[in-house]
Amino acid sequence: MTRALLGALAAIALACGGRARLDDRTTAPAIPGSAIETVVDLDYPPGNIAVAPNGRIFFTLHPDGSPPFDVHELKDGRPVPYPSADYHDYQTVLALRVDRQNRLWALDYAAYGRGQPRLLAFDLATDREVHRYDFPSEDASLLSMLNDFQVSPDGKTIYIADASPIRQTPALIVYDVEAKRSRRVLESHPSLLPEGYVIHAPGRDMVIFGVYVLRIGVDTIALSRDGEWLYYGPVNGGRLYRIETKYLRDPSLDAEALASHVEDYGLKPLSDGASTDDAGNVYLTDMEHSAVLTIGPDRQLRTLVKDPKLRWPDGLSFGPDGWLYLTSSALEDVVFVSNATMHANAPYQIFRFQPGATAQAGQ
Repeated sequence: MTRALLGALAAIALACGGRARLDDRTTAPAIPGSAIETVVDLDYPPGNIAVAPNGRIFFTLHPDGSPPFDVHELKDGRPVPYPSADYHDYQTVLALRVDRQNRLWALDYAAYGRGQPRLLAFDLATDREVHRYDFPSEDASLLSMLNDFQVSPDGKTIYIADASPIRQTPALIVYDVEAKRSRRVLESHPSLLPEGYVIHAPGRDMVIFGVYVLRIGVDTIALSRDGEWLYYGPVNGGRLYRIETKYLRDPSLDAEALASHVEDYGLKPLSDGASTDDAGNVYLTDMEHSAVLTIGPDRQLRTLVKDPKLRWPDGLSFGPDGWLYLTSSALEDVVFVSNATMHANAPYQIFRFQPGATAQAGQ
């Protein structure tokens, strides 16, 4: 099925809703735009990014850009297929993370569940695949979208966001690495559902064919650095939520009991990627205003950096030496446009800047 046909299917399946705009929640940025460094210019838009503690940079090219290969490592300033150009087991990979066990994890949403949704891990010491899990249909069915994820500090649990932009039944998936067992939880809970806001990326409302508003459920997902709290929220939503991970890991809790532990954490912008630091700050990418915001332990929203060159700021990853890496996927110039239009808006960038915080590299 072509990208255009899949897009048409998604458009038909989306419910027509309101066109409200979320208020601009950015303020004067703490860091000037001049502090943002370009890491690489790319012919295709990047998706997510994971930077290892030794500085190795891994990233995906966004599936909506129809790239020739999904996962790359930046070597000598250019993207190189990872683990090699001969590896053909990727279907549709968007999200990456490097865990504290020196593994690169890749989440494959398999063209909205049309293929086999899958989780893969590679040992960065050998660059060999060391873990594979195929999600059963009850956890990742047709029209699911396993969009983003986080790995616990001990590497034993992975928390996954099914954004469900087509079915509109978003959920979290909890994966036990050692048992190789997954569970779908909190499906269609209000904290995961998109609200009635239209995404207004600079120069374009994200409305398909002028009729259907693009609404994306839970995608923004971040884990506190001690692994005790999972922060999350829908892309089309103005609130950030959190839940203690001990409850997510407890299979004895029924849906109602688990939902009782969800907390409304505070305001957020319409957001895509997320991260955290050692001080308990949550970082959020604001695609509408070309910004990265933070929410501190005081639950106040602040603007860290804001600059027009951040076209749809997307994935985040801390790297070594205090750098925070950021992909700029420019989806307003990619989604539901022709390939010619997408290439006309190249190059696309990966950036980095110093947020003035510390955090383990990789997520």
